[in-house]
Amino acid sequence: MRGDVRRPRTGGGGVTGDEGFPDGWPVGLRGVTESVVTTRGPNDLWNVAALGLHAPDEAADPVTATTWGNTRTRRNFHRRGGGVVQFVSDPREFVSAAMTVREEPDPVLDAAHAWVDVEVTRVDGGERGGTRWEEWELHPRESAVVSTTVPTVNRGFAAVIDATVAASRLDVDAYDTDELLSRLRYFGETVETCGGDAEKEAFATVERLSGWRERLEERS
Repeated sequence: MRGDVRRPRTGGGGVTGDEGFPDGWPVGLRGVTESVVTTRGPNDLWNVAALGLHAPDEAADPVTATTWGNTRTRRNFHRRGGGVVQFVSDPREFVSAAMTVREEPDPVLDAAHAWVDVEVTRVDGGERGGTRWEEWELHPRESAVVSTTVPTVNRGFAAVIDATVAASRLDVDAYDTDELLSRLRYFGETVETCGGDAEKEAFATVERLSGWRERLEERS
């Protein structure tokens, strides 16, 4: 894997912050941190998907993630035993990963600020609301900080991330459709009020791919 992972554009240590740094990770994690993961498929292209990282209680414990359904990420984890987790700040990159089928020839995205090549181990699994889930431990093999940014907080960006979660649950029986549509309307208002051009473009993609606004109008 080492020969396939691009070297960092700039050097440096881990991204600063109040979060704990799990062993081998170049960024601090807390709670659930949203990331993008690339996994090599049977066609040798790298599938791009969103992946929530669950921070451990202790730095020496492994970071975990859960896959839901029979996704390409799940299948590639089983097939290849790993992937490249990366951290992005462009909401359009996250929406593309979360809501489209995207494949790239290289494992590290141009938009990545940091990446971690991980080996994965399945540790648990089951079914919830008719959807199969599997839990994985992520063990770093190599990592790098590609670029550092001064952190800012934008409600529009946060709304885009939450919107991808709500949109992905629209056709899942375990979730209430009316509640999800109400959330998406609120997220849309937040993006319009607080987001910049990138957030508005990303949310427009969520709307186009999910068709949530048409569903909302049909129920009005």
